[in-house]
Amino acid sequence: MRIAVCSDIHDNIWKLEAALPGMNDANALVFCGDFCAPFTLTQLARGFEGPVHAVFGNNDGDQWLLLKMAGEAGNITLHGQLAELELGGLSIAVSHYPEIARGLASSGLYDIVCYGHDHTLHEERIGDTLLLNPGEIMGRDGRSTYVIIDSDDLSVEVYDVA
Repeated sequence: MRIAVCSDIHDNIWKLEAALPGMNDANALVFCGDFCAPFTLTQLARGFEGPVHAVFGNNDGDQWLLLKMAGEAGNITLHGQLAELELGGLSIAVSHYPEIARGLASSGLYDIVCYGHDHTLHEERIGDTLLLNPGEIMGRDGRSTYVIIDSDDLSVEVYDVA
């Protein structure tokens, strides 16, 4: 199974539009928070063909409307502050925050722990756990990235968004 992971769109719908065709090479998508506006969630739902698992970020202010629109979209599960998933035979935890993610990875309970928030692409092994920040879609820091994980060997491919 191929799992796309992205974070921190911050309403940059143009970068999201450019990223979606490549992310559709994956079977599922994990989003690590900061859609910002609900219309960004809707664009993600319409543009990704498979299931989307998402957590709230610190800039997702209208959580009621985000939850409503996720329900209407049908392919997005909005897990709240923390997601615990089984995808491709892997145990995955998702939080927006690096400090929480590092603690989850250190627990040894998960194969993969994903996070966002600091907009910094990061891949690290803590014991047998892959700790991963896919970077940002937004492009605030100049580079827009997402990753795709292969569940067979936990390999990570980084993709730049034009």
